[in-house]
Amino acid sequence: MFAQVVRQDRFGDPLEAFRIEEVAVPEPGPGEVLVAVMAAGINFNNVWAARGVPIDVIAERRRKGEPWDFHIGGSDASGIVHAVGGGVESVAPGDRVVVHPGHWAPDDPWVQAGNDPMLAPSAKIWGYNTNFGSFAQFCLAQEHQILPKAPHLTWAEAAAPTLVGTTAYRMLLGWDGHRLEPGDLVLVWGGSGGLGTQAIQLAAAHGADAVAVVSDDKRGEYAVRFGAIGYLNRGDFSHWGVPPHWEEPSYGAWLKEARRFRKALSEIAGGRAPRIVFEHPGEATIPTSAFVCAPGGMVVICAGTSGYSAMVDLRYQWVLQKRLQGSHGTNDEQARAYNDLVRAKRIDPALGEVVPFHEIGRAHRDMANGIEVFGNRVALVGAPDAEAGASA
Repeated sequence: MFAQVVRQDRFGDPLEAFRIEEVAVPEPGPGEVLVAVMAAGINFNNVWAARGVPIDVIAERRRKGEPWDFHIGGSDASGIVHAVGGGVESVAPGDRVVVHPGHWAPDDPWVQAGNDPMLAPSAKIWGYNTNFGSFAQFCLAQEHQILPKAPHLTWAEAAAPTLVGTTAYRMLLGWDGHRLEPGDLVLVWGGSGGLGTQAIQLAAAHGADAVAVVSDDKRGEYAVRFGAIGYLNRGDFSHWGVPPHWEEPSYGAWLKEARRFRKALSEIAGGRAPRIVFEHPGEATIPTSAFVCAPGGMVVICAGTSGYSAMVDLRYQWVLQKRLQGSHGTNDEQARAYNDLVRAKRIDPALGEVVPFHEIGRAHRDMANGIEVFGNRVALVGAPDAEAGASA
C-alpha cells in the first residue's frame, strides 16, 4: 500500500518529514480491524510526530519491542472495513465506519477491572503512539475503536471531527463534579478551530452557553454560527504569555489587562463567569483561564500548543477552590456518545480545508506554522473527491 511515512532521519519540518512510500499492508491480529481508508483527519499530534519532539514515537515503540522503523500517523479515519482478525464480531467487511483514537491493551489489569481505559498504563492515542494510522490506503485499529459512520456525511466530513470531538466530549462531560450542565457558561479558546467548534456545539447540545476566544472577527462570526453566544477577539488584549512575578511592578499592568478581559467576557455572558474553561493553547492562556474561571469551577486542558510552561496564581486557585484538570483522549463510552450526536445531526463536523493525499506534509507544516483554517483539516485517501461518501 502507499502511505505517508515519517522516519527518524527526516524529523523536523513536516513538509520534509512526511514522504510517500510503499509499505506492506498490516495483517489484523486478534481483536483488530483493517480499514480501507477513504479520508483522514489532520491533527496537531502528528506535527509532533514529524518533529520527533517532545516524543520520538518511533524510538518509543522500538524500545517496547515493535519492529517498525517508521511511523504512519493519522488519528482520524473514515473508511470501509476490509478484513477482521480473530474474535471480531461487532463489525464485518463492507461496513462503513469511522475510528476513534482511544487505544489500550485489552488484557491490561486496569482495563479488565472496569476502570477508565484512558487512565490505564497501556493507554495510547491511535495514529500517534501507535503505528498504521490513517495516512495510508489501509489502517489498523482495535475492534472497540470502530464506530458506525454517519450516513449523511461524506467521507471527508466523517473523517474530520472524531479525535477533536471525542476529546472535547471527555473534557466537558468526563469529570465527576464538573460535568457540563444546562445553564453553564463555557469559555472556549480557539473557538473557530477543530476543538473549539466541537466544544461549542457540545455545550449547546447540553443546554449550556459558550463564549469563544478567537484571533479575528471573521473567526468570531464563524464560532457564533456553531452556537457560541458571543466571542472575544484576543487581538484586543495584550497580556498573553507567562505573566510577571506578582511582586514585580509590571504585574499590575498584567492584572489590569486580565481584569479587562474578564469584564468583556462578563458583559457577553450577562454577568456570569465560566464554570468550565476549555483550554488547549496552554502557556499563553492558562494564567487568564485560571483567573476568569468561576469560584468552584474547572479549567480543563488537553494540549499546550503555545507552550508547556504555564503559570497559575495560586491565591485565586486555592481561595476560590478552582480545579485544573488534565484530559487526554477518549474512552469507548464517551466516543460512542459523541458519535451518536454526530449521527443524529446534532453535531456538525465543521469541515474546513480538504487536501489531496500528497499534501499531507504541507498541511502539517501549515498547522505547525500557525496557519489556521476554519474548522478541521482533512486529507483524501481513497475517496475520489470531497463530495463522495454520503449515502443518505
